[in-house]
Amino acid sequence: MATTPDKIKQMIATAQKLRASHFGTFGRFKEHPAEQMTGEEKVAYELVKGARGMVPGPYKIWLRNLKLTEVMLRMGVHYQDQSTLSKAEIEIAVNLTAGKWMAVYPSYEHEWMAEYLGGLPAEKVQALIAGLPTSFDDARQQMIYNITQALLAPRLIPVGLHQRAVEILGHDGLTDLIAFIGYFTTVSLTLRAYDVPADAVGLDDREHMS
Repeated sequence: MATTPDKIKQMIATAQKLRASHFGTFGRFKEHPAEQMTGEEKVAYELVKGARGMVPGPYKIWLRNLKLTEVMLRMGVHYQDQSTLSKAEIEIAVNLTAGKWMAVYPSYEHEWMAEYLGGLPAEKVQALIAGLPTSFDDARQQMIYNITQALLAPRLIPVGLHQRAVEILGHDGLTDLIAFIGYFTTVSLTLRAYDVPADAVGLDDREHMS
């Protein structure tokens, strides 16, 4: 039997109602405007805004958990300007990690960041996200790629590879990388679990765009 016009209208209305209940302003997350925040959420918002000058993607969600926000913010700030890793090196690890966990929002955001801020060739960034083989002339960048690929596969790190990583990155660089993969895995899984789409724009960002 053909679907009647009334039935189609009913289906559309039901779908709209479900979308309204299932999705918010940032994927599945319903944000509170800054002026409506109270208590610990407001404290978390001010902490992130003060440290980062904005509220990056996953932090929009973490704001509802002040203790977690405090921990993740310290990690995030460390990788902004205190770690031993360069922007290009961080972007190699970011795009491998986001691609591994199929998190579309950070994959889209960091595809262009890796090119314009990290100075990486577009075709190499695309390979990182898609899980295709690629290589780097810079020895540090290649080691970042090798270690991150192995840990995310997941595969064992052989003694020889570990020794070369320490020689090239140092223990401080290697531990910075390992911790960053964990940090960005949390970022990616948060955004994936909340079904944040590639083109998502949160409330805070809309204010800056208007």
